[in-house]
Amino acid sequence: MNERLGSLAVPGFGWCVGLIVLWQPGRFAFGPAVMRVFAETGWPAWIRPVLGGIEIVAAVLFLLPVTTVVGGYALLVVFFFAAVFRVLHGWYDISASVLYAMAVLVSVADQERGTCAGELA
Repeated sequence: MNERLGSLAVPGFGWCVGLIVLWQPGRFAFGPAVMRVFAETGWPAWIRPVLGGIEIVAAVLFLLPVTTVVGGYALLVVFFFAAVFRVLHGWYDISASVLYAMAVLVSVADQERGTCAGELA
């Protein structure tokens, strides 16, 4: 891969993941179809917007260059608890959470690598 393409690929990938992750919790928090499914869990209705709000804040932090690493780690925590929540409720397809977590991990690792390389130069 050439240098220019490589310098665009991972940040572009991070932005795509961040924007998708920013969009999904809005649907989770306020989507009528999700309301019906979430009602079956027995959890109070107010939990859904709170969880969605936490994920939105983490996604915004992830998209801001200054807080990408903090937001990335926050998203990893959110994805972990989302996967645990799904499994505990018998929804065993956690592939999206795993894929998003790995994408965020790649972006965070690249950001940290870039910061460390910049300090050494």
